[in-house]
Amino acid sequence: TEKSLDELGALAETAGGTVVAKFLQKRQKPDAVTYVGSGKAVELQLDAQALEADVVIFDDELSGVQLKNLEEIIGVKVLDRTALILDIFAQRAKSGEGKLQVQLAQLKYRSSRLIGQGLVLSRLGGGIGTRGPGETKLEIDRRRIREQITNLRRDLDALQKQRQLRRKAREKNKIPIVSLVGYTNTGKSTLLNKLTDAGVYAENKLFATLDAVSKKIALPGGTECLLVDTVGFISKLPHDLIEAFKSTLEEAALSDLLVIVNDGANEDMLSQHKVVEEVLAQIGADTQPRLNVINKCDRMEPDTRVIPDLPDAIRISAKNGTNLESLLKEIEKQLQGDEKEMTLLVPFDQFAVINELRTKGKIQSEEYTDTGCMVQVRMKPEFAGQHK
Repeated sequence: TEKSLDELGALAETAGGTVVAKFLQKRQKPDAVTYVGSGKAVELQLDAQALEADVVIFDDELSGVQLKNLEEIIGVKVLDRTALILDIFAQRAKSGEGKLQVQLAQLKYRSSRLIGQGLVLSRLGGGIGTRGPGETKLEIDRRRIREQITNLRRDLDALQKQRQLRRKAREKNKIPIVSLVGYTNTGKSTLLNKLTDAGVYAENKLFATLDAVSKKIALPGGTECLLVDTVGFISKLPHDLIEAFKSTLEEAALSDLLVIVNDGANEDMLSQHKVVEEVLAQIGADTQPRLNVINKCDRMEPDTRVIPDLPDAIRISAKNGTNLESLLKEIEKQLQGDEKEMTLLVPFDQFAVINELRTKGKIQSEEYTDTGCMVQVRMKPEFAGQHK
């Protein structure tokens, strides 16, 4: 619980806030009216006044009634973890699709909390929790919100169809997709930059990168693949956010290989890895081949070099470039799987065979001779047997 509060503090700082205090309340179950109980809520009011706090942020999702009651008692703006994460996403979204996805998640979140919101509805100024769509229109009724949600979904569906067309083009060209997935701030963007010179924004903050970025990369054996940097995961990731970003997260679900990037410098690495596995299962990406990577290995404690839970993980340092060649070789090995490499001489009168080879395999090289075309190709054994 302390660690979860520390992560909440890091989220608040990412959103632009300054953490002045943290409080832990142990209860059998949350209070339906104020979440922490009326006595603790009054204590928070006194603490907020003494510390001159502007915002009080709770580490779980609060109902509209709880938000209203807490604001009335404490006397300052009250946010929950979900609103905080949505605010960070509103800041970080750069692409048109990313902004639409954040708007959809925010509107769905707010639609269930419109009734009786006190200070939330009266405060139209800036600050944490007010960025994004409708920051000056929080008093719109449910009908207007439903209309906006419908329009956003229609726009996102159109963008999803465009992505499906691009995906079909990649499948036609036989370019395998490798997705970098992992907990937020594990170094996925730094790794992408190091491998591809992508120039993706990377910073030691949670959710530094939000929009998915893809770059083509040549692997050591000559194979090409598309390397995709995805949004980082986090514990208690809002359900509405997962739903809104499903079209983007589909890239991970439809990848040929998932590279799970873990933070070797974080003592909670295994807990974070478990969260990543859970989110992948939620988006239907739990059946793909996967490769575990432990980043920041130069900052790991000596006694953590052997990790039973991730015995085959490749240790790298994306920042220093340590062991990246081994990583690329392993990615290529995983992509090739049980493919067989063979050399064929295709006579000139059977050139249709070359088109068939392009469809069923990956042509490594072509060399024309007096009798035909010498083709080096890599393909699955069941196809290779047809061309012996």
